[in-house]
Amino acid sequence: MNDIRTITLDLDDTLWEIHPVIRRAEERLYAWIGEHYPRITERFAPEDIHEVRLEVFAEYRDRSHDLTFMRRTVLSRIATAAGYDDSYVDDAFAVFEEARNDVTLYPEARPALVSLRERYVLIAVTNGNANLEKIGIRDLFDGVVSAVMAGAAKPARPIFDMAVAAGGASAAQTLHVGDHPFYDVHGARDAGLRAVWVNRKGDDWPDEYPVPDAEVQNIGELQRLLEEG
Repeated sequence: MNDIRTITLDLDDTLWEIHPVIRRAEERLYAWIGEHYPRITERFAPEDIHEVRLEVFAEYRDRSHDLTFMRRTVLSRIATAAGYDDSYVDDAFAVFEEARNDVTLYPEARPALVSLRERYVLIAVTNGNANLEKIGIRDLFDGVVSAVMAGAAKPARPIFDMAVAAGGASAAQTLHVGDHPFYDVHGARDAGLRAVWVNRKGDDWPDEYPVPDAEVQNIGELQRLLEEG
């Protein structure tokens, strides 16, 4: 990997664990709604809202890459059903967004990013709606590419093409690093990038996909991997 010039990095479950964050954010949002718009929580339990979310995703398949749009649409729909208008959506989404961006970086993440940026162009690539300014790591990246910006989510090629363009090197000189075998590794390889799988839990690689160029337990191992070539 001596010719790598750009590293594109997944965020959720690569730099921080996301599932507890989303769960906490949804709990805070539900409590806030119950306090300010009680008819909604009287009518919709959390599992009912989940069903509404499934309906929205089925209805707007062409916008499934835009998680902010999807969540705001769900908020609007449950408000209308409970007899409110949707004027609360901005405030409600702000409650969720604040908690969604209250993440705890894996211990090795920040030092690794600082070190890697001394030698490589770093581009964040995400299907989600993390706000790197709010999280406090935007200064460690040269660019950010999201599914909304690309009009498509990983593993689709457009988001990787946009990331390559943002990094300024060729696809072959770009290394994508992420935790998901399909969305990250398979998607990147299909788009012509090199790919490293972040396998924190020691999982077996799924047989249905070609193996990644390399495997690490966390991004703290990337520097050594790249130095070894």
